[in-house]
This record gives sequence, structure tokens and C-alpha cells, in this order.
Amino acid sequence: MISRDTIDKVFETSRVEEVIGDFVNLKKAGANFKGLSPFANEKTPSFMVSPVKQIWKDFSTGKGGNVITFLMEHEHYSYPEAIRYLARKYNIEIEETEQSDEQKQHADERESMYLVSEYAKNYFHDILLNSEKGKAIGLTYFKERGFNNDIIKKFELGYALDEWTAFTDTALEKKYDLKFLEKTGLTIIKEASSPLEQSRKFDRFKGRVLFPIHSMSGRVLGFGGRTLLSDKKVAKYLNSPESDIYHKSKILYGIYQAKQSIAKEDNCYLVEGYTDVISLYQSGITNVVASSGTALTSDQIRLINRLTTNITVLFDGDAAGIRASIRGIDLILEQGMNVKIVAFPEGEDPDSFAKNKSAHELKEYLENNAKDFIQFKTSLLLEETKNDPIKKAELIRDIVASISKIPNNIKKEVYVQECARLMDISENVLFNELSQILKKEQREASKKQSISHSSFTGVKKEVKQVEKIDRLLVLESALIWVLLLYGNKEVDFVDYVTVIDDDGNKKIQKEDYVNVVSNEIYINLQEDEIEFTNPIFLKIYYEIIHQLNQNQNINIESFTNHVDIEISMVVTNILMDEEKEVLSDWKRHNIFPKSKEKGLPKFVPDVIYNLRTLLIKQKIQLLTEKMNPINLEDNEEEIDKEEIKKTIMDYTQLKNLLAEKLNIVVN
Repeated sequence: MISRDTIDKVFETSRVEEVIGDFVNLKKAGANFKGLSPFANEKTPSFMVSPVKQIWKDFSTGKGGNVITFLMEHEHYSYPEAIRYLARKYNIEIEETEQSDEQKQHADERESMYLVSEYAKNYFHDILLNSEKGKAIGLTYFKERGFNNDIIKKFELGYALDEWTAFTDTALEKKYDLKFLEKTGLTIIKEASSPLEQSRKFDRFKGRVLFPIHSMSGRVLGFGGRTLLSDKKVAKYLNSPESDIYHKSKILYGIYQAKQSIAKEDNCYLVEGYTDVISLYQSGITNVVASSGTALTSDQIRLINRLTTNITVLFDGDAAGIRASIRGIDLILEQGMNVKIVAFPEGEDPDSFAKNKSAHELKEYLENNAKDFIQFKTSLLLEETKNDPIKKAELIRDIVASISKIPNNIKKEVYVQECARLMDISENVLFNELSQILKKEQREASKKQSISHSSFTGVKKEVKQVEKIDRLLVLESALIWVLLLYGNKEVDFVDYVTVIDDDGNKKIQKEDYVNVVSNEIYINLQEDEIEFTNPIFLKIYYEIIHQLNQNQNINIESFTNHVDIEISMVVTNILMDEEKEVLSDWKRHNIFPKSKEKGLPKFVPDVIYNLRTLLIKQKIQLLTEKMNPINLEDNEEEIDKEEIKKTIMDYTQLKNLLAEKLNIVVN
């Protein structure tokens, strides 16, 4: 575990403009730097770096953060990997901290499995390139498949000698623990069947060429091994078994090599096998991954979704195989992603097709033959259904069922219109069918959740709740914004207190006073026992209060460099919104925005009064709902009603008073 001192040293030494400058062409813009977004295609710069605040913001995608979050977003590093990258860049020695025995054991077990897997990858790769048998058998096989030396090294391909214990014996000699060789599945241990026998151990991948399977950050999780025998009794492909570090349903082959290209191209090509990935990569299609022969899973789709929302599925020219694989398309649609499909000519797969075409021809074919899922399904199945009305109806229902998976209503409607055009059928009929499917899904969901009220009422309640949450978030965000930027400022505030004149009438009287912004907000929130509903804002608020108690000052850098990435990103977004006007260069157009600092005497009480008013309205609504006899006990109905009425009147008077104060502040 990297020590806090090392992390602090990395943040102190790193310069955000230097690190990002390695990846983005930055130009000076006042006190800041600006450039084209590395996360989107654009012609006008919307990417900004602040050397003073040591943060960045991409206004085109909404992403932002510190030097660590940039590396996590752009290079897809984990937090420790980003720290290690910067430590290497700035020649900082990494210190590790002590862990508890339990933490050590858990970390050691997983780390030992990673170390064993890394050793195995290097061992098999070395055997392939440097041993006589490896070159004669394994390397010859890869060369016959058309793979060049660069691609073999890029994907770290290997070969396991056709000997029962060659790898295991060497690993044990190197002091690797047999326990972890077995846990990773590299070694198989066959227990003795009687006391007279000894347990036997042997290499799982004996005599196979090997494809290391990497995590997104490049760690070796497992292996895929292909036999070179023609014996049909021997499995053609053999994968590492499931383990603490390898879950085949959660990883995609080639994701480590392809991640930057996928993000840059904003598209991911999805194939089935290891050699498909490697052949396409060698032909210049570097944004390609494989499900490694397993049925596509939601976890695998989410992995791609971190890099792009666009997937192009490449199918072999085998109709039976296509029908079996096409079911994964609904999973992609369910996650709101855009999916296109390319089918290769009959008898071809991505591997064979890539070998017979130039890089230009391959790219051209993929671009020209990409179809959306409706066009693909209809072109695939319409031939065999055109003379059979029943089969045609089933095909249409199948397509509409796929459309129902799409979360975006606009996309749903567009696809319905496209389906109506291609299938020569009325849009109304398709919309009715879609409605039936959605209602059925709602009924099934309602049964599972035991919801008694109608789905329409549920939707209305949900919409209302969203509106309330959004309003709260806006006000809470405003309080965090003003605390971070102006929390240490002294401001001339005005309070409006209620007094009773000589005639006994209530009136509001103005009182001037000076207070620090953070104190003003803290006192008001404490007075009404108000807590932030957003958990990130709540964490930030508590840390601000802690800093004020300790140092009487708010240190913004501690938030932008926070170990909690969410806190860092939220604070960065708030701070960098202040710099947005630099991109617009208003001064060049003789437009001078008003100073926000001068508006603090009005802004702070405005937010506080609005927040208090909103919370009071919610209280009144809850109490009003309690007045409903359904929510009252029979024997306490009268008593409860009187109590509730009195409380509602008190809250209403307070709400009216706040409204009056708010009106004075705003005007």
C-alpha cells in the first residue's frame, strides 16, 4: 500500500500542465492553458488547465479533476497506477505502509496470484522466442497464422512445452508457492486415491500456444491455451479456471491493448476469438476486443461503456453462429449503447478476412457494411420468412422486443419508424406491440417488487421526487461553491429580524453586521438542524468544518488532491466553472461579467432562505399527508389532527416570514 507521504509528495511535485501537456497540445490563455478535448472530437477548444489551482476541466464532456484523475480518465489507470506513473516521471521513491495481518494476508494472496501469473506469462513468452522447441513448434504456428514479431511481442504470446511438469518444476525452483500455482490454475494437483499413493502435479497448458489475458490496467489475470493437436478428443481451447483474480464474464481479451484506441475512435469492435483480435490489430484495427468464446455478459458491456457508447459487433459468415450470438445485442441495447453489426462473407471470419485484405480494404469493408441491428436482423431473416406470414410476424415481434430494451424514448421511436419502413407495416401496429411488451415488463417488475399501486402513479411520484432532489442539489451545490471559493471572506451582511412596535404590530427590521461567510452558513444550518442530502456534499461540508475548527481556514488544495476521487472531481467542477469565461474571452468583446464576490451579501442569505423554505414546504407536505385518515390510528384521529394542524400553522407562518425576507434580499 502506497504511503500517504508518497502520495503527498507526488501531488506537491507534479505539475498538471506538464503531465497533461504530454497528451494534449496546450496553449496559454491568460493565467490558464486551453486545448482541444482529448475525450471528444471538436474544433473549438473546450479543455482548460489551471496551473494555479492544479486542476483541469473538459467543458465538452463535463469531465474534470486533478493530475491523477486525468491519468485515470485518459490512460484508464487505477489510482495506485497513476501515483506510480507520476512517481516514475518525477523520480520519487515510493514508500509502502504497514498493513494489518488480515489485510496483508488478503493482499498477499491476491498479489501472489498476480506475481505467479506475471511470471508464467514471461516464462511462456521466453520459451516461445528463445527455446528450440518453442521456436520450432509454437513460433512456427503463430508465423503460419500470419502474426509478425511485433504483434507476438505486443500481445506477449507464449508456448508451454509438451512436458507434464516443465513449467511447474521451473516455477517451484524459482521459489513460487505451489498453493498459488494451483489457485491460478497453472498447475493441476491430483490428490492421491489411497494412502500408498502420492499426489501428482502437472501443467494445465502442456503443449499449447498461450494467449495471456490482461486486465484493463495490464495485469495478467489468466491464459487461453490452444492445442496444436488434431485429436478431436482434446479441447481446442482451454482457459484458466475462475479464481480470485480471473472472472471470464468480467473481462475482455485485448481490452488492455485496445483501450486508448477505443476511447480515441469512440467505437469498439467486438469479435469472438483471440486470433480475431490479433489479426485485426495487426491490420490496423486497434480498437478491437473479444469475448473469448463466452456469451457476451453485462459486465463485459459495462467495461466497454467506460471507454465508448458505440459497439460494432463483427460476426463470422455463418448463419447458425450469427443466430446464436445475436442474443447479446439486446444486452448492449439495454445499457443504452449504440450497436452496429458487420457480417463477413460466408466461410470467412475476422481473422481470415483480415489476412486476405489490405488495411485500407479492411477499414473500407467495416465502414461500408456496418448496419444497425434492425437492418441486420431483417436482412438476415427476411429471406426465409417472406413467404411465411407467421414467421414474418414472429420476426417483427422479435425486433420490437429488442427495441423495447432501449432506455432512450427518442431512439425507441426512431427504430420503430425504421422497422415500419423496412418491414412495410404500419407504425401504429408496431407502437401498439411495443406498448404491450413494455406493459408486460412493468407488470412483471411490479410483481417482483410487490408494488400495489399502478405504474403510472409510480412514474408520477418518481418524477416529483426527482424534481425535489434536483432543487435540493442546486441549493446544496451553491452552498459548497460559496464555501470553497469565499468561505474565508469577511462580508457585510444584513439580517432582517421581526420586532413588535408600540402598537403591538409585527414588522421586519434591518440589522447590519460583519461575519465570515463560512461562519454565517454554519450558524444558519446548525440553527435549523439542516444536513446535506447529497453524500459527497456532506463529506465536503464536514471536512470544511473540520478545517475551520483546526486551522480557522479552508485549504482548497486538500480537496482538489483528495484521495476520494469523487470529492476531487466535484470540487474541481465547481472551481473550474469559474474559469469558463476565459474560453469565451468576454473581455475581447467588451463584456465584463459582474464580480461574484461583490454579490455575496445577497447571494448567501438568498441560498439559505431558499433552502430553509424548500425544507419547510416538504415538512408541511408530509404533515398534510398525515392528516389523511388512512395514515392515522382510529383511536387517536382527533388528537393527532389538532396537533398536526397546529404544527402546519407554525410552519406556514415561518414559511411566509422567510418569503418576506427573501423578497427583501432579492430586491
